[in-house]
Amino acid sequence: MKRFAHVMVICALAGCGTITQYEPPLAYQNSPQVDQVWKWMTGSYSSAQQSQTDAQYKNIVLQMSPIWTDQPDGRWLYVEQAMQETANKPYQQRVYHLVHHDNGAIEILVFELPGDPLQYAGAWQQQQPLSQLLPSQLTPQSGCGVKLKAKSATQWGGSTDGDMCASSLNGAAYTTSEVMVTANEITSWDRGFDSAGKQVWGATKGPYQFKKQAQ
Repeated sequence: MKRFAHVMVICALAGCGTITQYEPPLAYQNSPQVDQVWKWMTGSYSSAQQSQTDAQYKNIVLQMSPIWTDQPDGRWLYVEQAMQETANKPYQQRVYHLVHHDNGAIEILVFELPGDPLQYAGAWQQQQPLSQLLPSQLTPQSGCGVKLKAKSATQWGGSTDGDMCASSLNGAAYTTSEVMVTANEITSWDRGFDSAGKQVWGATKGPYQFKKQAQ
């Protein structure tokens, strides 16, 4: 059980997909729905409460900071995840691009940073994070986007698309991610499956629960 949970620390929000050559995204536009979810996701989060009641879950801190706010093609976030005891040394750093689809869905596209990601560690604390970079310098994780739909006026939820997010981590053939977003909480359940559809890593009980922290 501990091994299953620990892998989530490595691969949160579809972070284990195949990396492909960057192709500029379509000319997405901002929308009120994208702005709402983007504002909800922005902030500092912790899974401390969950880790205190269930040893399967680690105490993780999650930082999501707006970047490139003048871009007209959706909304962008710089994301860091770290163990609470080593909060200044994130084990995962990503860029998320929130875009609006004509069917009303919002997709979170996932990107890798160029070079050594640790050179950007702590950037979420800056007034203009990643201002030295351009979207064209990022590397997309093909097939690992999370598509969200409105579940109610106060909740958006969704997942990756089937087995499209390829992975070879710990014997996996693909990963899945299920995400729920509200104004005060993000839940994320990331799992790896082999080619026969058997789960080989990830939490088995349910998603990680990240509570937004007071600013």
